[in-house]
Amino acid sequence: MGLHEHQYALTVRWTGNLGEGTASYRGYSRDHDIEIVGLPTLKGSADPTFHGDRTRYNPEQLLLAALSQCHMLSFLHVAVKHGVVVTAYEDNAGGLMKLNRDGSGQFESVTLKPHVTIADPAHASLVPQLHHEASQVCFIARSVNFPVLHEPLTTAAAA
Repeated sequence: MGLHEHQYALTVRWTGNLGEGTASYRGYSRDHDIEIVGLPTLKGSADPTFHGDRTRYNPEQLLLAALSQCHMLSFLHVAVKHGVVVTAYEDNAGGLMKLNRDGSGQFESVTLKPHVTIADPAHASLVPQLHHEASQVCFIARSVNFPVLHEPLTTAAAA
């Protein structure tokens, strides 16, 4: 594998067999573990709407988290390249998923709402460009087939 290729691996292990496997729709738990070597196990389940455990992460939340994380990391990267010092970053992301009559569904959009604090107020005019550049290089956003929208807010750190 060359420098331009990266492989990722994990194990998803279903832990929800309540004794009868999937003999009935309500007869099993959607619980599972997401295991990555060297990291804490993530406890997963389905969204509570789909009979999941609300105390565990669901795939829809993890997709939203991946998009938010990727944009943040990409933004921090392009900020450094442009000499913009970021002192805080928080994103209150949301996603819209629609179900179809046949039981399938898909995300229609995700909206990231990053609130970025920068050290120098003179750089505030660069921040929209940085968000655009970040969205162009974010691996996860480039991989999904729905729009990833941005509603950024910028604050300059108090002097």
